[in-house]
Amino acid sequence: MRKVILAMQMSLDGFVAGPNGELDWMWHAFNDELKTSIIESIRQTDTQLLGRVAYQEQAAHWPTSTDEIAPLVNNATKVVFSRTLDSVMWANSRLATSDIATEIAQLRQQPGKDITLVGGARLAQTASRLRLIDEYNLVVHPVVLGAGLPLFADMAAPMPLKLVKKEAFGTGAMRLLYRRE
Repeated sequence: MRKVILAMQMSLDGFVAGPNGELDWMWHAFNDELKTSIIESIRQTDTQLLGRVAYQEQAAHWPTSTDEIAPLVNNATKVVFSRTLDSVMWANSRLATSDIATEIAQLRQQPGKDITLVGGARLAQTASRLRLIDEYNLVVHPVVLGAGLPLFADMAAPMPLKLVKKEAFGTGAMRLLYRRE
């Protein structure tokens, strides 16, 4: 059965975006070494789960990008969770037709590589709250934002995780892979 992996970049204090959705804080610790690690992770998956905002941001960037990540992202199946979009135009994209738990259950049963949730703090929060994530692939940046969109919110109970891999980068960023126990 396919795993669902949450892949997010976050601040040391647990935010995935600043108070107004800012992401500029992550670029000072982003280098070729980290990019290579991220590409390695992307290659292990073939399906991406995205919220509306993440979908719109990525759909505006990746189709015309010449970055080496672009083909991996463009060729992946993309399932978009939105209450407001009527259609999606990015190649290999479709709107989710069910709630997140049902959609993920159906995707797990299909053949293919693992599934990654790559965008949308609220989508990530919901998936975590519902215990739909098998692994957390987190890049923790050496920055404290003090406020913003938290990765975890409104958890009903503690969620034990087991550290299965760690990778340190020269910029001070850390990639941590946790498996839900």
